[in-house]
Amino acid sequence: MLHILTEKLWFPPAEDAMSDGLLAMGGDLNTDRLLLAYKSGIFPWYDNDLPLWWHPDPRFVLFPNELIVSKSMKQLIKQKAFQFTTNTAFEAVINNCKTISRKDQDGTWINEDVKKAYCQLHKMGVAHSAEVWSNGKLVGGLYGIRLGKIFFGESMFSNQSNASKYAFIQYVEILKKEGVVMIDCQVYTSHLESLGAIMIARNEFMEILKSNI
Repeated sequence: MLHILTEKLWFPPAEDAMSDGLLAMGGDLNTDRLLLAYKSGIFPWYDNDLPLWWHPDPRFVLFPNELIVSKSMKQLIKQKAFQFTTNTAFEAVINNCKTISRKDQDGTWINEDVKKAYCQLHKMGVAHSAEVWSNGKLVGGLYGIRLGKIFFGESMFSNQSNASKYAFIQYVEILKKEGVVMIDCQVYTSHLESLGAIMIARNEFMEILKSNI
């Protein structure tokens, strides 16, 4: 059953989601609604100017202790092929995620409303970014939401071979040390599967979420 959201700060139960995970449409991206969404296991994607809210089953996640690092990536990290930072260029990261060309995608779901909302969450200390640099130039990175011991990955980009993988691996190692138990990758990609992400049932996802937010 697809719900239509109004100004009321509320989300329907996950069980109402359609087979593709679509749960609701409408509403807005104010910070209170976004935080309620993530705490409820829901994430937004946009369709033009319309917010769509998703709660798929199964859910694609990565458990930090199950991160897979290939021999070639281990070598790049050992060589310090890139400079790695966190939370130093959040807006630049989201701008790159917004404009990067992606295979099999026409355009991006990240519009100006999305950018504004997540930049506000970053100022609140809830949204975080990881960046990789080459010769002083930003060449890859990712951003997402951190609540308790859960990190909700939103988007990543790479303008140079292996840059996004480098950022992801380095950031997962930080999250692991900080006690994060699960990284929400939302929906399947072969890129993240190669790094150890797996599908789990929605019920299992929600149990882990509620225990660690």
